[in-house]
Amino acid sequence: MTRANKLRALVCALVLLASVAYAQGVAWEDLSDAQRQVLAGQAQNWKNLDPARQEQIALGAQRWLDMNGTDRAAARDRFQTWQSMTPEQRQAARDRYQQFRTLPPKQRQDVVDAYRRFQTLPPEQRQALRQRYRQLTPEQRQALRERRLQRQTLRGQGGGGQPRPQ
Repeated sequence: MTRANKLRALVCALVLLASVAYAQGVAWEDLSDAQRQVLAGQAQNWKNLDPARQEQIALGAQRWLDMNGTDRAAARDRFQTWQSMTPEQRQAARDRYQQFRTLPPKQRQDVVDAYRRFQTLPPEQRQALRQRYRQLTPEQRQALRERRLQRQTLRGQGGGGQPRPQ
């Protein structure tokens, strides 16, 4: 057997082993005591979960355990918001997230920065901006997005497009 064939066989064996290990999921007994405590509500059904789902849930439990109190409170709030959404609202949120993930890194950062700036506004001002946006027609919303993109492009090219003072 040539060296290249040996290497191919080794890679195939490793991939096969990795897929078998992944397909096994996480045994309830292999979770830490803290993870089992967090996931106590899943104990009876754990062995019936898809192995990939077990992996996801175990990782989520570990992330929860690694959070401080403030982060846990924020996560609880986000979870309650998610739970209160209709299936259509959840799907729209998933779609927006997938759209966000397809943006180039610079545009993603611009979106994050704009969101952070929005969050720093007083609640009354945020509500007023939301209301104004809701009153725009689809065409006006598109024009607004295009103007914003044009300003960002000008700034990126050093064309003097400065952010407007607040």
